Amino acid sequence: MKDLTIGVLGLQGDIEEHLAATSLALKNTDVKSNVLWVKTVEDVHAVDGLIIPGGESTVMGEFSSLNQTMQAIKQRIYGGMPVLGTCAGLILLAKKAYDRVVGETNQPLLSVMDVVVERNAFGRQRESFEADLEIPALGEKSFRGVFIRSPAIRETGPQVELLSKLNDVTVAVQQHNMIGTAFHPELTEDTRLHQFFINIVRQYIKMSENR
Repeated sequence: MKDLTIGVLGLQGDIEEHLAATSLALKNTDVKSNVLWVKTVEDVHAVDGLIIPGGESTVMGEFSSLNQTMQAIKQRIYGGMPVLGTCAGLILLAKKAYDRVVGETNQPLLSVMDVVVERNAFGRQRESFEADLEIPALGEKSFRGVFIRSPAIRETGPQVELLSKLNDVTVAVQQHNMIGTAFHPELTEDTRLHQFFINIVRQYIKMSENR
């Protein structure tokens, strides 16, 4: 199997944190790979899997629309490319997003994941918190979720698999090769979620090579 190239969309947000977390996760999985800071359409087409980080979802959506990376990402996802969206990244993946306070946002979205997301569902910056999450796909040990102006997943379609809940609120899901989390896995030293994503990318490459 060829070396992996994992990209982190680098227009705005927790870019360096995801680059570092991905590099560590790849080291822990002993996979030959590269990590790419994705800024252009050409970069989008150069990666085998893409991480869309947390940040300002409206700004990220507008930037990616302007430089045409949004359409390229959407095409790659429809082609099967795995993607991990965290916090703002989850919002961009959603088919619909609204704000807890202002309602409809009309912001640019990829609209590829069959979920409805409520922005800032847990409050603003000062209401940030951490919580231990049960994520069976990652094993029995709990995962420390970091919630900073985090969204919540309010509705899911039939092809969306629940990965984790916080109390009665859905905070992590998977739909085929897409993973979305309301929390920030890149802000912990636990690389299991990134490793889980890397394994999905490996399976995608194996399937592509066998076609």
